[in-house]
Amino acid sequence: MQDVDQLFLLKLGFKDPAYPGKTFYCWHCALMEGVLSSFPELAGRLEVQRISWPRPRQELVDLLGEAHQSLPVLVLAEGGFIDDKDAILAALTERHGFPHPHP
Repeated sequence: MQDVDQLFLLKLGFKDPAYPGKTFYCWHCALMEGVLSSFPELAGRLEVQRISWPRPRQELVDLLGEAHQSLPVLVLAEGGFIDDKDAILAALTERHGFPHPHP
């Protein structure tokens, strides 16, 4: 177990061999990046790791097992994880004091 929540995001600007010549971003991860950059003092309460797109994503395999490599994912300090973007945003509010997303 770690002592802080860890938020894993895809590095922005990755390539997918299935789509030659194109560069991509994960829009769920980009959403998280926007929230983090908007509230840097709160983002400092998390450990944020930006990892590469190709699988296997060894960092996640080591923590969560091979079946759980989707991003974004919030790994909770006390164990467990959240891998739904809306649930991650709710956890950032509840656990770390981020403002609520407007409905």
